[in-house]
Amino acid sequence: MTGPHAVVMSPRTRSRAGEGNVPTELNTLYYVQRATAGLIITEATQVSTQGIGYPWTPGIHTAEQVAGWKRLNEAVHKAGGRIFLQLFHCGRISHPDFHDGELPVAPSAVKPEGQVFTPKGMKDFVTPRPLGIGEIPGVIGQFAQGAKNAREAGFDGVEIHAANGYLPNQFLCDGTNKRTDGYGGSVENRCRFVLELTEAVCAAWSSDRVGIRLSPSGIFNDMSHSDPVETFDFLVTRLNEFNLVYLHLMEPMIPTDRLPQYLPSVTPYYRKLYSGTVITNAHYDRNSGNSVIEEGVADLVAYGKLFLSNPDLPKRFERNAPLNAWNEATFYGGDEKGYTDYPFLHE
Repeated sequence: MTGPHAVVMSPRTRSRAGEGNVPTELNTLYYVQRATAGLIITEATQVSTQGIGYPWTPGIHTAEQVAGWKRLNEAVHKAGGRIFLQLFHCGRISHPDFHDGELPVAPSAVKPEGQVFTPKGMKDFVTPRPLGIGEIPGVIGQFAQGAKNAREAGFDGVEIHAANGYLPNQFLCDGTNKRTDGYGGSVENRCRFVLELTEAVCAAWSSDRVGIRLSPSGIFNDMSHSDPVETFDFLVTRLNEFNLVYLHLMEPMIPTDRLPQYLPSVTPYYRKLYSGTVITNAHYDRNSGNSVIEEGVADLVAYGKLFLSNPDLPKRFERNAPLNAWNEATFYGGDEKGYTDYPFLHE
């Protein structure tokens, strides 16, 4: 794939899907407004009802959801855009309120600290139910089917969300993966779920239509790891075998100064281990984005909050124009306010 520039729209949960977690006309307008991105990566989209962990987030596992995304993609493509779907499973970052009283699933019964936003308000996290080893192929199959559904819906590709403390990330980290079977313990075993998942998604579509997102120094969602560098060195090296369309790396969103086992700067380190296209993400502005590309550290730069509040962000960067400020009060849920009403430069 070739885009017009290196400015990517980062995945960004907005909690505005319609009934049945189906994309709506309002969602379509939101993405069409941002179709000048070099690539749009959609908000996290659950591959099954089991994967839900936030209210009003879209899915890719029902016929109605596929149809909703198809209408959206037709509009984005008509506007000249390129768009990938982010495949998502919350794992333990969920609550029984989303699952008819059933516990959320995870690699192990390790309860996250903090609270989760549910349709009934903020509630404490619960201890999740460990996935049985016989259930794991079915969960991997949900991701593969999600990729097939995304292809049917007219997406240009998919991104596996293996970052930020969600289910694939939970398998990778020894703070959340306490298993003693073939999916836990050693580095190879903890990486097995993500590697099998990647293989299945590539088989469902094609590796040149599949990207993956990792957060090697991420502690968001109460993640912890005794030796993250060893684990992600192994994983990133193995990902070279798949010839993916890109590797999407998250720089630390939360400072890890007091946690010396985490790399303070992720992308320059893994650029040396990964042979393909690299997207970097987190805290970039126009100047730092230009610099990281000019230095050869990354090929593309993804922007979240800046794209949220500036639908014509590439044009503003090109002209070094002023940027709209974002409104955190309207990030999640609601209507067009703080969603599709941010002004364009010409306005």
